[in-house]
Amino acid sequence: MDAIDLKILAELQADARIPNIVLAEKVGLSPSPCSRRVKLLEQAGVLASYRALVDRAAVGLAVTAFAFIRVERHSRDNAESFIEAVQTMPEVIACHLVSGDSDFLLEVVVPDIASYETTVLRGLLALPTVRDIRTSFAMRSYKLSGPLPLPAA
Repeated sequence: MDAIDLKILAELQADARIPNIVLAEKVGLSPSPCSRRVKLLEQAGVLASYRALVDRAAVGLAVTAFAFIRVERHSRDNAESFIEAVQTMPEVIACHLVSGDSDFLLEVVVPDIASYETTVLRGLLALPTVRDIRTSFAMRSYKLSGPLPLPAA
């Protein structure tokens, strides 16, 4: 990846709907080579997807919970089983393997506390590999899904 690729990535992080002609102008290319570079970044998996950032509260998802999960008996099978299960749970929007007192950190988005309770009781605690859950709730979010801090171009 060169400086122009990094500029393209920075611009697309700021506005993924930017027209190619405007993107090309901003990064100093003509439209055709700019489009080719974007396609190559997509094919290489550097540009993994394009998404809209939706206001959670505006669609009724007022509660963001961070669930710190400890699993029983550390094994690859237990970890894979847990990961597969949480990937099917739409309210779990992020799952991270972490170091420290917990094994996994989940970001869970739900309409209210009662919905989170249901997620815990019927979803997470129903998993045989889950040993312990500790939860912290976001009281207010100031930065969501910010752009990656790419190297200076």
